[in-house]
Amino acid sequence: MKRKRAARLGSPLYFFDFLCLVCLLAAPAAGAQIQAPSVYAITHAKIFTLAGSPIEDGTLVIRDGKIAAVGAAVEVPAGARVIDAKGLEVYPGLFDAVTQIGLSEVGAVGATVDATEAGNYNPDVVAATAISPSSEHLPVTRASGITEVLAVPASGGFDFGGSRGTLGGQASAIHLAGWTIDEMLIRKSAAMVVNWPQIQTQTFDFATFSRKEKPYSEAKQEYDKQVNELTDWIDRARHYAQAMEKGAVSKYDRDLKLEALAPVVRGELPVLVFANRARDIRNAVEFCDKQKLKMILAGGAEAYKVKDLLRSKNIPVILRPMLSSPPDEDDPYDRELTEPAELAAAGVKFAIASFDNSFARRLGQNAANAVAHGLAYDEALRAVTINPAQIFGLGSQIGTLEQGKIANIIVTDGDPLELTSDVRYLFIKGQLTSTQNKHQRLYEKYANRPKASN
Repeated sequence: MKRKRAARLGSPLYFFDFLCLVCLLAAPAAGAQIQAPSVYAITHAKIFTLAGSPIEDGTLVIRDGKIAAVGAAVEVPAGARVIDAKGLEVYPGLFDAVTQIGLSEVGAVGATVDATEAGNYNPDVVAATAISPSSEHLPVTRASGITEVLAVPASGGFDFGGSRGTLGGQASAIHLAGWTIDEMLIRKSAAMVVNWPQIQTQTFDFATFSRKEKPYSEAKQEYDKQVNELTDWIDRARHYAQAMEKGAVSKYDRDLKLEALAPVVRGELPVLVFANRARDIRNAVEFCDKQKLKMILAGGAEAYKVKDLLRSKNIPVILRPMLSSPPDEDDPYDRELTEPAELAAAGVKFAIASFDNSFARRLGQNAANAVAHGLAYDEALRAVTINPAQIFGLGSQIGTLEQGKIANIIVTDGDPLELTSDVRYLFIKGQLTSTQNKHQRLYEKYANRPKASN
């Protein structure tokens, strides 16, 4: 059989083939919205704005991706797509403040994990550059009412593997919908990740599969070395930033790592410091105070022990899920479950996050567990909506249902922190977004499996 000759570069046939390929790639995917409405009106709903009292029979209007109006006496614009939400409830979308969403697909398969970089100091690494918009975790997570997350490199979690490093990189705030990362971005760089060093006197030897004790003096020496290295990075970044401000950078070799730290030392970018033990938290607070860094505490298993210090320094906390073993064997079983209520009573601003990927979808239930152990319901809802938005400087864009804010909205048949509640409608950037996901498809597939004949 005679082989078809390939079109030569520059020939009319080549141009025709190229044009066909462009048209094919530009065609919308099957099922995609070609001309989605720009105006929606959600009517007859109970609306929880989180900026005031709930509206019993309210209307919320979305126009061009933003909340155009919300209230009890709002007129429905002509031509709007109307969603009758009688008997339903409207809330801001939930915000998961520490995840590896988009950075890790299958934790056990290294080729699908891009949550960390080699080396101990990677301030120039930006999570957004590695996020996969096609990750199966995105639709699973947003189906639970989570509309935005902070993708945090080198942050640990169930799906994480590898060394975390001291300077892990820059966390990115993203919407959970979009064909490209540019469409998903809320803020490319929202915080610099710092994994605070620990004084570790106990290590695990995989060769003998047993724990080994290390002298305290040796562990303290290693700790001091790491803190001194971190101090040196901050000092060099401050000098580099000063050179940038004076226009003298051209006299030096460009250093992308120090350049990435410049917003940190200028106080423009907060440091998200991962620390759990009270001693480590105090040391991190002292360090950030001395270096004049804007600190956000992440983890904070023993934050309740230093709550007065955190309040006095105005340091917010991102708490881990509370369904885990207490830090010490003589702690009460509900030690972590009662911590949110203690921080709230002490006046410490906090958010609750999943610190995960596969189980990010359980964010609402993590907050509900705190309610069952003394936290006021309103505080729990704020801990997964407006509080994380404010902590990362995004409160003017998301977190409450107010005119002018991005329309990240969920319409539910009940309390969004309750496991049995379903998300009926989901809006991200003002667009009605599908809640279809892999979990649902598999459930429907096997629920409809033909029964075996006798």
